[in-house]
Amino acid sequence: MKTKNVYLLRRYLLFLVALFVNAFGIAFITRALLGTSPITSTTYVLSMFTPLTMGQWTIILNLLFMLLELPFMTRQDLKTDRRIYLLQIPVTLFFGTFIDCSMSALFWLVPEAYVLKIVSLLIGCVILAVGIALEVKVNVAMAAGEYFVRAIARRTRGEFGYVKLGFDVTLVILACSLSLAFMSGIFGVREGTVIAALVVGPIVHFVSPSFRRLDRWIGEESEDFVQGSEPAVAQHVVVTIAREYGSGGHQLGEKLSAMLHIPVYDNEFIRLAAQKSGMDEEYILHNEQTIPSFWLKCIFAQTNGARMDRSLSPEDVLFVAENSVVRDLARKESCIIVGRCADFVLRDDPQAVRVFCCTDPESARRRCVSEYGIAPSDAEAEVRRVNRNRRMHYEYYTGGRWDDPHRYDLTVNTGRMSLDDACRLVAGLYGERLAASRSAATTSAKSNG
Repeated sequence: MKTKNVYLLRRYLLFLVALFVNAFGIAFITRALLGTSPITSTTYVLSMFTPLTMGQWTIILNLLFMLLELPFMTRQDLKTDRRIYLLQIPVTLFFGTFIDCSMSALFWLVPEAYVLKIVSLLIGCVILAVGIALEVKVNVAMAAGEYFVRAIARRTRGEFGYVKLGFDVTLVILACSLSLAFMSGIFGVREGTVIAALVVGPIVHFVSPSFRRLDRWIGEESEDFVQGSEPAVAQHVVVTIAREYGSGGHQLGEKLSAMLHIPVYDNEFIRLAAQKSGMDEEYILHNEQTIPSFWLKCIFAQTNGARMDRSLSPEDVLFVAENSVVRDLARKESCIIVGRCADFVLRDDPQAVRVFCCTDPESARRRCVSEYGIAPSDAEAEVRRVNRNRRMHYEYYTGGRWDDPHRYDLTVNTGRMSLDDACRLVAGLYGERLAASRSAATTSAKSNG
């Protein structure tokens, strides 16, 4: 219990740091004089024609959000989320104070040249993204604006990301309306507001993996996509095959299955994922390894609502279901799993054999034409499209590079070797892992006996 409290204290301390970084990033963006971020657009405009500061208006508006949350919450919601709900008060006070302190500290930042304004804006976006990524990582509290969006999304059963997008747009429209009404023009909302809305989320997505080095310090040695899920510990030797389109990864899996006498899961995976998620097999067939709008997903990454909220998008539900299927198969038997980010799901299993199957563009094109029945004129574009989707899907959900050779035990280039040779290489590595597994099991049995 003592250790758990220490980890929790560390998380709260890091959350305070994240709040300050967020505030400093917002101040940097504002001082660039190209408009402020969408979430602070209303408070910035209010500070321009009233005696109150941007930070003071932030406190007032966020406390108002807390009151507006109540009609969207049931008694059970209040009981379950009481700690998170009440934490909004100190979070609001700290955040507003940090904004004013940051604005004062950056008094010297008054860029005149447009290029310097753009540079200052981008620097502010990076700072804000770092703060958001850290806030998401520690995952102990929510700002009032985010909690308000979550309350609306939960009551209306809408997806958090889209509700948040509508909320931000509403704030910007309100800021423009106030500016027109009280200052006879639009001030405080400019191209910088749009740029911040578009670029901060993708930056959050790309900097988030760097915070994994904090896992041990905050008591999060191995965190899965859904909090509370068990770590991936396979009891058998599983071969995972990540593959470029047209490299023959599926055929490699089938050859390995025949040689090693273990099942291969590729097309069969669709039925298993449908059973686990309750989704239609046809939907899974067309959506399991794509991100419908990668940029929009990254924009949604500007919040920790996805971590705090229990409602996931259909793509997220499918990813979680496939995670679960991979773990179930690994516990049940030795097998071969093609795709499905299986190498990432089983990253904590020292006995898994992780293979990446690649090939050169010309070999991929020929295989697509001769074996997949794709028209020669369409093959090259189809290879690029599928590989792009697989890369984006993998990198969005794992935070790692899909084609990074350091993530795999073996990379086989089927443009330089036959599938039979590649099969023998993988089978040899499988045999070594299986022998080591059996030896470890025998040693363990003797020590326990």
